[in-house]
Amino acid sequence: MTFKQRTLTLAISLAFSAVSTLAQAQTVLTVKEIKVEGAQRTDVGTIFNYLPIKIGDKPDAEAISAAIKALYATGFFRDVRLEASGDTLVVQVVERPTVSNVSIAGAKDIEPEQLKKALRENNLAEGRIFDRSILEKAEQELKRQYISKGRYGVEITTTVTPLERNRVAVTISVNEGEVAQIKRINIVGAKAFRESDIIDEMQITTPGWFTWYTKTDQYSRQKLQGDLESLRNYYTNRGYLEFNVESTQVSISPDKESIDITININEGNRFTVSDVKLAGDMIIPEADVRRRILVRPGEVFNRQYLTESAKYISDRLGEEGYAFANVNAIPEIDKEKRTVSFTFFIDPGRRTYVRRINVSGNAKTRDEVIRRELR
Repeated sequence: MTFKQRTLTLAISLAFSAVSTLAQAQTVLTVKEIKVEGAQRTDVGTIFNYLPIKIGDKPDAEAISAAIKALYATGFFRDVRLEASGDTLVVQVVERPTVSNVSIAGAKDIEPEQLKKALRENNLAEGRIFDRSILEKAEQELKRQYISKGRYGVEITTTVTPLERNRVAVTISVNEGEVAQIKRINIVGAKAFRESDIIDEMQITTPGWFTWYTKTDQYSRQKLQGDLESLRNYYTNRGYLEFNVESTQVSISPDKESIDITININEGNRFTVSDVKLAGDMIIPEADVRRRILVRPGEVFNRQYLTESAKYISDRLGEEGYAFANVNAIPEIDKEKRTVSFTFFIDPGRRTYVRRINVSGNAKTRDEVIRRELR
């Protein structure tokens, strides 16, 4: 039975217990007064705010059950009872303990403060109400952080120690384990280039002479994502406009210390540039713009050249006062001929003027001296 199931079962049993108590006390209860017993940290006004029964009500079994569930759902209490004493409704509560302190032992690869921050984001911190389900979520978050660093064998043990005044101390012991090493890297679908040349473009590698120092044979999800982008750049800068990483498979050995990585790619066709056009608001001469375009008709497509061309045009417009110019290269692909043409759409936007120049930090030199050096 899960924690939530146990919680619901407890709430329902408490509700029937309270209903039975009230039924035995009297057939019809008209609430003239409400008392709260057992509250230490929780303000009585807060309890009244969550309690759906008010003075003057005549609660039946359904209303009593709903009231217990409403108070239990706040998460403040681990036990709730309603009893009748004459015309007085007595609300008896047992508060959940608060977390006195959280300590982490055995963490080396990740700073303890960083782990505590992750715990706080999952509502496990000093001064907060302790809940076993929250602790389980916090454990999973810590494991997720270690797994993202390639430590698949991490073991996390938590100890909850009861303290006086309804408090608990939470101790988290971390056995980080070893970082999983990359045993093999397989590139499936590579035809235009040798697999070894493609792997050389990646940051992650298999174990070698110097990997004990560079740590490049240690797997992490962030490194793999960066390498997939490097592969994309490698292909698109060599004409493969439609290159795509279809999927990646990361398989872990039973001892969780070695990893095989398989990358499935679709190279697509190699494209050449058929034409380069200009469109939009031509603030500067066309010849001046074309001198800044690195993409040439007849050459193999290169994404880096395309990106740099748009930047150079934007910078040139900035020299004319158009600080927020927008330049986009729109492709037109001919898959049969394996060619692509680009149209550079130029939107210079509004011209920007200098409104004010502020000079600060000049303790010895006057503003006028500095301003006359400005263009």
